[in-house]
Amino acid sequence: MDLRPASAVAELSPEELALAAKSLARRHGFDLAGIAPPELGEAHGRYLEWLRLGYEGEMAYLRRNPEARSDLRRVWPATRCALVVAIRYRGEKMHEPPAALPGRIASYAHGGDYHKFLKKRLLRVLRDLRELDPGVDGRSYVDTGPILERDLAVRAGLGWHGKNSLLLNRSLGSYFFLGVLLLNRPLPADAPFGEDHCGTCVRCIEACPTGAIVAPGVVDARRCISYLTIELRGPMPRELRPLVGDHFFGCDICQEVCPWNTDAPPAAEPRFAPRPGAQSPDLLALLEMDEKAFHRRFRGTPVMRSRYDGFLRNVAVAIGNTGGGEAVAPLLRALRHREPLARGHAAWALGRIGRRLGGEAIRPVLEERLGRERDPWVHEEIELALGDLPSVRLPVLPPAGGPGTNGNSHPAR
Repeated sequence: MDLRPASAVAELSPEELALAAKSLARRHGFDLAGIAPPELGEAHGRYLEWLRLGYEGEMAYLRRNPEARSDLRRVWPATRCALVVAIRYRGEKMHEPPAALPGRIASYAHGGDYHKFLKKRLLRVLRDLRELDPGVDGRSYVDTGPILERDLAVRAGLGWHGKNSLLLNRSLGSYFFLGVLLLNRPLPADAPFGEDHCGTCVRCIEACPTGAIVAPGVVDARRCISYLTIELRGPMPRELRPLVGDHFFGCDICQEVCPWNTDAPPAAEPRFAPRPGAQSPDLLALLEMDEKAFHRRFRGTPVMRSRYDGFLRNVAVAIGNTGGGEAVAPLLRALRHREPLARGHAAWALGRIGRRLGGEAIRPVLEERLGRERDPWVHEEIELALGDLPSVRLPVLPPAGGPGTNGNSHPAR
């Protein structure tokens, strides 16, 4: 298609402008692009039902002005269509030195933050569209505003709703960031993606450790590891902590088991390439980080969304699930941390490790902290941790890896 400045070409028809918009999106690095109409149809009803069931948890912002999500013209009155784009984010697996006690972080957070980056790309598309049609105006959204991006992506023909609730594409899998550019031109919409290629496969449902996928395509966020380690601001529910495993920020399990991701190509955008040490960092080192070190290491990455206290909470839980004797000293130091979330979850982790290894060295420290702790919730966590410890001394066998080590670094989950 001829994409010269508008002054050099005849006025484009809506069909030509739609083709130009999608071509420009791909030129600016997006892997998929399609046009969707402004109304959401049945998708909005499903969203309201999801809210009615309380599946959003503490994400109160999802309840604000829910009717705005029914039609994009309620978001921006000039909207006549939406350009919906997707870009792959999962990079190549990097070979890194093994950590003493490795933790897992969702692959979307291995590289740099995507929000501002994708918004700039969308604004470049809008800029170039204005060269073709000076009257074009638009608004860009990347995880901002009351927009149901995944439903729009299906309506724009980019893929289908997987049973894990994510957008799936036969060629590119599900590791996508989505963006939306609202446009004031009534461009012809692409055909919605009407076929579900999940078939009878239920691998994602069966693999979810917390049972968060409560029905095909429906996730109860309150049980989702990503929600628990990113969006939740308070204590993690005790009954779910053991199920989080070694995850300390997000989770990819429902994508890792999906057959459509088996041969999906890695991200082409260098910004999303894993940073050194990002794929399996050492949990013990992370727990020792002060707030300045946290900001230095994770500034410009999605991990900042968990906030420092939530980050320490997550790391302590992961250590409690996977650590051995080597984790006791760092957790005892965390028991004196200024952040209550860190102290309370460190106490839980000590109780869990003590139950596995024998609690004779841990009990006196927990008892001493119990007498000093003034936060009611942390006080309760210490009491519960003491109750988790064995009442009699258990024999501690030498680990297979040699004296002073913990066999394979992580006990059975």
